[in-house]
Formats: sequence, C-alpha cells, structure tokens
Amino acid sequence: MLTSTPFPKSFASDNHAGVHPAVITAILEANTGDALAYGGDAWTTAMEDAFRAEFGARATAYPMFNGTGANVVGLGLVLRAYDAVLCPATAHISTSECGAAERVLGAKLVTLPTEDGKISVDDVRGQLSVLGDEHHSQPRVISISQVTECGTCYTADEIAELAEFAHAHGLFLHMDGARLANAAAELGCSLRSLTTDAGVDLLSFGGTKNGAMGAEALVVLRPELDSPALFLRKQGMQLASKMRFVSAQLTALLADDLWRENAAHANAMAHRLADGVADLPGVSLRYPVQSNAVFPALPEKAIAELQQRYLFHVWDAAENVVRWVTAFDTTPEHVDAFVADIRLAVQENLGS
Repeated sequence: MLTSTPFPKSFASDNHAGVHPAVITAILEANTGDALAYGGDAWTTAMEDAFRAEFGARATAYPMFNGTGANVVGLGLVLRAYDAVLCPATAHISTSECGAAERVLGAKLVTLPTEDGKISVDDVRGQLSVLGDEHHSQPRVISISQVTECGTCYTADEIAELAEFAHAHGLFLHMDGARLANAAAELGCSLRSLTTDAGVDLLSFGGTKNGAMGAEALVVLRPELDSPALFLRKQGMQLASKMRFVSAQLTALLADDLWRENAAHANAMAHRLADGVADLPGVSLRYPVQSNAVFPALPEKAIAELQQRYLFHVWDAAENVVRWVTAFDTTPEHVDAFVADIRLAVQENLGS
C-alpha cells in the first residue's frame, strides 16, 4: 500500500493535506453520465449560484485549475501594457509564481516593504507620484493577499480604506484570496464583508488549501470588468473541459459553510500549536497567529533535528524563523505530538 510520506502529519503546507470527504462525494456525484463541456453543465450553474449567494448578485465566478492562473487571468482584466501592480514584497504573485504576471501579462510588479505582509494607504500613496509620467509604468492595481504570506489578516475596515483610496485615484483593488476562508473564519465574518462590501474589485478564491482536490476560482465583483474573462481564461490555459468536476468541488465547499468549518478548524490547530510552545525559552513568534500559520524562531540545531522527523519550511534562515501550517485535517493529536517533540528538541538544544 502506498503512503504519501514517511513523515508524520506535515506542517509544511495546507497543500499537503488530503481532500475533504464532502468534496470527494461531490466529485463522485458529478461523475454521472455525460454533461456539456467547458462550463455548460448543471454543476457549473450551481457553482455560479453559490458564489452569487456568498459574494452578491453582481459577482461572477470562473473555475480555475490553480491560484496562479486565477491571479494572472484576474489581473489581465484590468492591466494595460504599460501598467504596474503595487503589492507587498512578500506577495505570492511576486515571490512564488515564477514571474507569471510579468511574463504572461507584461506587467511591472512594484513591491512594497512591510512589517507583517500588509500594506496600507500610506505605503501606496508614495508610489502615485509617477501617475501621468510617460517615463514610468503606471500604477493600475493594488494587490493584497488575504491572509497574507505572513499569516496575518486584513480587517474589513483596512480593506475598505485601501479600496476607497484606490478608486479615488483610478486604481483597482485585487485580492489573492488563497486563504480568504481562513481570514473570514478568524475574524468571524462573511466572505462578502471582506470583499464585495469592502470594495474589492476582483479576487482569486482558494479551494485547494481548504479541502478541495484542485479547485480555485476567479471572482469578478464589478460587472463592467467581466467581458474579457472568458477569453483570457481560455488564453491563459485555465479553461477546464470537464468543468463540472472543478465546479462541484467549489460548490461543496460553499454549501452549508463547509469552507468556514474547515478554515476554523485549521486556524484552531495553529493556535493550539502556538500556545503549546509559547512558554519555551528561546522561542518567539515573528508574527501574530491570525490564521493557520505559525512563524516561530527556534534554536538552529532544534530546527535541523525536527526536520529529520517533520515536514516544515524555514522562513528566514538568518534568524532561524520557520513556518508551520495546519490544515482542515490536522488533529489535536497531530499537534500535541509535534509540540512534545518541539519542546524536547528546543530544551535539548537551548543555548548550544
């Protein structure tokens, strides 16, 4: 019998997790007879209705294969050949998408330094002096991640402030929502309150990290931006022929707030993990725990020892900061076993 890894439960990424049983069931239920291809099926219609119910009647959702595709297609709706995207230096579109936005769209990414992955109006304001100057790429989009790559959350008010500023200066606000579900669960609010109601113009919605087999979506919240989406999705190689199997996953996550249940559990496991090591001498958190990610600094030798038995990433090698990520299927037993080994490794290597 094949096993996924010789290690115990992974704390490297929620992408390592399996698929929620309800999503598996939805895929199996969609596997019934023939259905029209490319979105002309009942499952995709149901998915579109589910997104409108969650994000508002003006929202349009387009199933995609992955988050990079959803981000690139979404940004392509609003970017011109000479435009720039303003984003945090930690942004996934800048650090972890292999230059997809630059290569595919030809856009310039202007990265802004941050303390915690979040940008503010003050960070953006200083970049707008080049508006109208033909020698400079023109700022066109502010892109934020929710949650950020540092595991932190924007509040609805913070997003609304960015949106108001963007719109006042002729810019759009894009959200990389790979872990939007985790933010809404942590903040105890709806998906809509962090997006539509806050003034976001378009976003990528993450399903894969939240229990899907492989399903993301581009969600367009302003109908006037929508007309090129069908063509850009096809040109961007994100149009699924058997779309019903992607759509069914997204509908399953939105049904009965499964997205919230999965995200809230993942977040709770991250808090349990952080609490379990909080009193250890020599251990400190780089960022507050506001989602399903924990960023502690550990003794260097403890990191090496733990990585022989557990999967997780080093975030900042210079300061010995690592990243631990929990998922919908992380159990208290997984966390407690990891905490016990962390405590032992840290205590053995403290001061060495």
